[in-house]
Amino acid sequence: MLFRRYPYLEQAYELAQGLGRIYHTVKDKGIAFTKLAKWYDQVEKAQFKSFNTVSGTIQQHYLTILNYFERRNTDVAAESFNAKIKAFRNQFRGVKNVSFFLYRLSESMLSTIAPQVFRLIPN
Repeated sequence: MLFRRYPYLEQAYELAQGLGRIYHTVKDKGIAFTKLAKWYDQVEKAQFKSFNTVSGTIQQHYLTILNYFERRNTDVAAESFNAKIKAFRNQFRGVKNVSFFLYRLSESMLSTIAPQVFRLIPN
């Protein structure tokens, strides 16, 4: 009923779901490239400003994005590690003595993070 009343909402929903389907179903880098290009064309035809931002980001970083389809790996572990370092730094309201900061970081954080990182490294 909502889509009948607001057809643009249905079009935006289908664009969002279409991008999600590409990531969930496609397992080959070449096919992903083709499907992302078709999705990009659909976004251009739809002329939604919010989707133009997303499609522009995909267009700028498509080589990096396509690497996901090779092994289905992301940089989540590295991003998580970086976020934890930033939170630790904010806890002490900045860093004046870098060597002491690195010492405290290694003592308090690496014991919890190292197992996650080493799981990602192949034998």
